[in-house]
Amino acid sequence: MSIKSNNTEIDKIDGYVKIDSYDQEKIGRIASHYKAILTDLGEDPSREGLLQTPVRVAKALQFLTHGYDAKPEEILRSAMFKEDYSQMVVVKDIEVFSMCEHHMLPFFGKAHIAYIPNGHIVGLSKIPRVVDAFARRLQVQERLTNEIRDCIQDTLNPSGVAVVIECKHLCMSMRGIQKQNSVTTTSAFTGEFVNETTRSEFLRLITASLS
Repeated sequence: MSIKSNNTEIDKIDGYVKIDSYDQEKIGRIASHYKAILTDLGEDPSREGLLQTPVRVAKALQFLTHGYDAKPEEILRSAMFKEDYSQMVVVKDIEVFSMCEHHMLPFFGKAHIAYIPNGHIVGLSKIPRVVDAFARRLQVQERLTNEIRDCIQDTLNPSGVAVVIECKHLCMSMRGIQKQNSVTTTSAFTGEFVNETTRSEFLRLITASLS
């Protein structure tokens, strides 16, 4: 059962409540374009299986690009705390889901992030939220890596920031060169992580297993 209230849809299924917010005007405009695209592809958008496809695609795109509405700096500032800690803080294996701006096909993988506090620490959950804020936009992996680094450096002013992202790109595996097992790795460093010793410690930590 679905209940609509303003621009929010509330679905109640087997006791689970799912709430999705959409800009209905944008949904309508995007859906109309996709109806035309289906026709140009040789499909019949009026057949049963495709009747709701333009709207579903429009909603999916709005969700997949909701990072445009996020403010990553404010995410970090919402949980900054003064703390006398100056050793490396590492958050690794953060899931990344984004869309290549060249083909609008997904790329996905993991981000590994570290910073060295300089008077302030940040709530650990905020770092993955910053990753999502930048990833949920049309992106290239290189820019995504730099944006995460710069946001943490400019907001927290730590002694250094390290970001490594490893992703598979469907624009490489589904089309073009069609190499299914290739992985793209990008990295960006500031401050203490430019030092080879500190950077090597970070790389060792993100590849180490606790088990």
